[in-house]
Amino acid sequence: MPASMTVLDDQEAPPPAGPPPRLLDLGLRLAGAIVVVIAGVLTGVLELLLATVRVGGQLIGVSALLAVGANIALSWFAYEAVGRRWAVALPAVPWFALMAVAAIRTSEGDLLLAGDNWVGLAMIVAGAMTFAVMGFRQILAPPTTLGLMTPPR
Repeated sequence: MPASMTVLDDQEAPPPAGPPPRLLDLGLRLAGAIVVVIAGVLTGVLELLLATVRVGGQLIGVSALLAVGANIALSWFAYEAVGRRWAVALPAVPWFALMAVAAIRTSEGDLLLAGDNWVGLAMIVAGAMTFAVMGFRQILAPPTTLGLMTPPR
């Protein structure tokens, strides 16, 4: 009868999992910040395009609903990806800039967001209020660890 051999006796235990290296963490946060800024621009463009959607000749307001939902998601993702409370400004600043540019008449007389379009006005108010509420919640929130990423000390 052969003697039993175990393979497990010769193996070493893997090192305990620790926080990611500092450079990797910084790179991931920077990549998250870039994604959030680009997403803020893209959702703003999509909302502007949907501001004139009509059903049966009537404006339906889908753009204002999208502004609220997208801005909540962007604000949450910004904090999760960057790990800083001020990260809510990353999608908000390009979004506000895009809305301001859309409300200015060009030299040719073109206007993306007219003042007589109730959906466009509701979209701006709803989107701005959403970013304001999400930013205010971040300011008042106690320091906690959300998700997988921990804020740097």
